[in-house]
Amino acid sequence: MRVGLIVDSACDLPYDFARKHDLFVLPVTAIIDGQTYTDKHCPVRTQEFYQSGLLGKGHEAETKAYTAEQIHDLFMEKIVTEFDVAICETVTKSRSQIFQNAAEAMNSVMAHYEEARKAAGRDGKFSMRVIDSKQIFAGQGLLAAHTLKLIEQKLSKNALRHEVETFTDKIYTCVIPRDLHYIRERARRRGDKSVSAFAAFLGKALNIVPVIFGQGAEGKPVVKTRNFDMAVEKVMNYAVARVEAGLLTPYVSLSCGLAWTEIEDLPGLNRLRDACESNGVELLLSQMGITSAIYVGPGSICLALAAEPHTFNDFQ
Repeated sequence: MRVGLIVDSACDLPYDFARKHDLFVLPVTAIIDGQTYTDKHCPVRTQEFYQSGLLGKGHEAETKAYTAEQIHDLFMEKIVTEFDVAICETVTKSRSQIFQNAAEAMNSVMAHYEEARKAAGRDGKFSMRVIDSKQIFAGQGLLAAHTLKLIEQKLSKNALRHEVETFTDKIYTCVIPRDLHYIRERARRRGDKSVSAFAAFLGKALNIVPVIFGQGAEGKPVVKTRNFDMAVEKVMNYAVARVEAGLLTPYVSLSCGLAWTEIEDLPGLNRLRDACESNGVELLLSQMGITSAIYVGPGSICLALAAEPHTFNDFQ
């Protein structure tokens, strides 16, 4: 039984890790200054976007989910013909249309897959499940890495689905937005009022940089610092202490909306690397994808790990 894992372009993972594990990335459409781009998590294209400055302020940028019809065609061509069981993990459905469109596409695929499968010379039934990851960015990447680990254990499809759906509630994320005003403007266009105009004004006027912490996408500000480096130090302190206390899966996922030279200069990054190496944990360090950077703003950071219930201040 060949099991395939599908994620969308909001899922941040190192390119080499995704390629090694044959991870299929469902594209997202990015529209920047009226020009349409397809985000397939190509590292070269992502780097080009960072260097061009197209993701920064002054540019009109938004993302658009593939339609159910587009997803159906991809599933029929790339998934039905290659796998016997497929798990599709989408960015949290509370922030995107991708889950709904993928679920609609799955229902259509399950009703019509036989002919495509026969033409590809694959015997037997095909089954599929679309799962709301309840995560964003690095959190979605962490869930994908853990799911791949479960797949390697050759669990039954029902056991695999159950493990994934229960595990996602154990993931904690830290987000450091570089510019609250950017996030407020992007959220306003989506009808999301979670970032108030007042908070955006404070962030701009007083150079306040918050750390947003919580389970999945449901985070709240837990620390307000006076500059970006201080916020990064707080998050690195948390991650190092949490790694040393023990995790529920041997991964820490860290995605950064920065150039690679800037990522390597992040305060505390080498301490986190050392802590992960000493504790048998793999640090999944990636450049934030185009979709993620448009959502939260270039220069932002997202860290995710899975652990027993705790608070951010427990590990400061």
